[in-house]
Parts: sequence; C-alpha cells; structure tokens
Amino acid sequence: MAYLLMLFHKVYSHPTSQQWVVFIHGAGGSSSLWFKQIKEYRQHFNLLLVDLRGHGKSKRGPKEWLLKPYQFADVAQDVIHVIDHLSIEKAHFVAMSLGTIIVRTIAQLVPERVESMVMGGAVMQFNLRSRILVKIGDWCKNIVPYMWLYQLFAHVVMPDKHQKESRHLFIREAKKLCQKEFKRWYRLTAEAHALMGHFRETELPIPTLYLMGERDHLFLPAIRKMLSTHRCSQLIELSNCGHVCNIEQSEAFNHHSIRFLLHQ
Repeated sequence: MAYLLMLFHKVYSHPTSQQWVVFIHGAGGSSSLWFKQIKEYRQHFNLLLVDLRGHGKSKRGPKEWLLKPYQFADVAQDVIHVIDHLSIEKAHFVAMSLGTIIVRTIAQLVPERVESMVMGGAVMQFNLRSRILVKIGDWCKNIVPYMWLYQLFAHVVMPDKHQKESRHLFIREAKKLCQKEFKRWYRLTAEAHALMGHFRETELPIPTLYLMGERDHLFLPAIRKMLSTHRCSQLIELSNCGHVCNIEQSEAFNHHSIRFLLHQ
C-alpha cells in the first residue's frame, strides 16, 4: 500500500523507559479523548497517540482514503505505518470501543509487534439491541444528517446521567467528521460481524486485559462469555461505569491498566 500522508500522531518521550504504549481511539473520537491517561502513563512509558484516518487532525488524507471504501485492515496498516516510521519494534496497545477491533487486527497482522493489549469498552459482538440500531442507521444514513444518528448512538451506548461527559466529548469529536467519512466508518461497523466472530473464536497468545464498565450492557455480556474460553486474557469490571471507562472511571482505568502493563 502506498502512503501519501501519515496519520497525525503525537509522541510523549520518557527519559529512561524503552517501553512504548500506543493509544487507539474509537470511531468518531480522536486522540484527545485520552487526556485523562497521559499524565499517569507518561511516568512509566513512551506514549504514541494517533488520530485514525478521517478523525481529529487526520481528517485530510490522500485521495485513496476519499475515493474508495476501506476495511479494518487498511486502518490497522495506517497505524503500523506510523510505528514503522518511528522505529518502534514492539509496543503495548491501549484501545477504546471500536478501536479494540483495530488493535486486534494489528495483532492479527503483526503479532510480533504487539507486547500486550488493553481493551477498554471492548466491542466483540453486537447484541440484538445494537444490531437493530446499526440496521436502522444503515437505512437512514443517506437521508438523515449524520450527527442526528451519532447523537442517537451516543445516547443508546451511554444512556446514564453520569455518562454526560463521555457523550459530550464523543459528540464534540464526531462533529469533526464529514458526512462521507461517517458513512465509510459506518460501513465498517456494519461489516464487522464476521471479523468479530473470528476474534471471539481465535485467541492470540498475547497478554490481554479487558477493562469494562459494569453498566456496559451492550457489550459486556459478550466479553464475559468470550473470556470463559480465552486463556491469555483477563477481565476487570469497573463499578459505577458504562461504556467509556477511560473517562468515566479514569483513576481505576489507569491503575489497573498501568499495573497490568508493568507486569508484562
């Protein structure tokens, strides 16, 4: 694949550590949504934050991004290109929401580059409610302004009052997407069913921590079921927390994830 433009990325260097952590946000977000992690993480690791194609400051890209649909493997290769550019041989990966599918795809493509994975608010299966929501969005995406759909999704995924900050941040970042880019990412979501099925059935021998909010009713049950057969993975459920656990319970998220990474 020819790269005409690299993803926007930001590096925080550690004076002595040789370990890297790469942060991958979810659909509609940007690297700015990791603001509650940077201070704690940079005490231990070198950090790499990226804006995925079409998101944040990676909004403008090469014509290939604009003229044809793409798959999760293409988005994963974008990230691999950045770590190649920075000569990062191996890294820990921390992801949120649909970003967990991208990290799992990176691990599938280049497992030797992945030291461990922290999967926050992991999406590994759509339940009936979320499948209906995706289907409704698919019917409406060409006639309804995308921000209406995104605000609907945000309220379904993050319905509680204490999730107001998370909803606000994700809706704010989603406004930076254009309608065409939203449709491309929506198509990715709609086509993710088979990919997630493969990930549930096939565990890689890479240490993995799933951090899920106990109130993440759309996605937590599938993770519980999946981990009953996965041996290299563990699950921690964060109390009083929904889907976007790195924001809603940032202190607990940082404590558990950093402790996990330091022991790998």
